[in-house]
Amino acid sequence: MSIYKIIELVGTSPNSWEEAARDVVETATKSLRDIRIAEVGKLDMRIEKGKIVEYRARVKLSFKFEGSE
Repeated sequence: MSIYKIIELVGTSPNSWEEAARDVVETATKSLRDIRIAEVGKLDMRIEKGKIVEYRARVKLSFKFEGSE
């Protein structure tokens, strides 16, 4: 039996939602081990003066909890 922890992170990009989500995963793998699932839950944009300046992706990451087998 295994136990998994789920956290939610927000990635940002000036170019795309895809890049924002990818940045979350790439950054998280530097400090979290054994990430199993990445689920994009919400996409939004930041707008200034009528122009899109930032894409944001809210991503839930699932990883194996240390000590669970």
